[in-house]
Amino acid sequence: MVPIIVILAIVVVVVIWFVGIYNSLIKLRNRVKNGWSQIDVQLKRRHDLIPNLIETVKGYMKHERETLENITAYRSQAMNASSVGEKAEAEGLLGGALGALKIAVEAYPDLKANQNFLSLQEELTSTENKISYARQSYNDQVLFYNNKIQMFPSNIVAGMFTFKEEEFFELEDPSEKAVPKVEF
Repeated sequence: MVPIIVILAIVVVVVIWFVGIYNSLIKLRNRVKNGWSQIDVQLKRRHDLIPNLIETVKGYMKHERETLENITAYRSQAMNASSVGEKAEAEGLLGGALGALKIAVEAYPDLKANQNFLSLQEELTSTENKISYARQSYNDQVLFYNNKIQMFPSNIVAGMFTFKEEEFFELEDPSEKAVPKVEF
């Protein structure tokens, strides 16, 4: 009778351990999904702000049409990207184009004083900060999740239920990693 109780106790402990690991993997996977949705919300906000910013700037910037066209094209590319890697690459290009716009704006003192432009620029700056924070938070969650599915003993449970590694949101454009050079 005692060996049956011991075996039953061991089985119960193993089942509880197994369920605990499985539930922690589900929780981490859902945190990764939530982190990605937070990035998506901020990117949508950024994409919604860009047309307003471009319309405000157009009247002042007749000669920088190429910069404005690039921003529009990169915005479209970013909105249509489907994977984390594609989204990161497209957002890197868009960020670079927005940086070029900020530098070009310096040549237009009237535009820099325009209240509508200043308001849009402030909103865009705030959104960029939120995107940066959301990227960092997402990558932290991906790190926790990937560690959990790769480390023993949770890797056994992860393998049984085909938990897959998630992709980090990394900038693809090396110029995004470099400090921009500003000349006057």
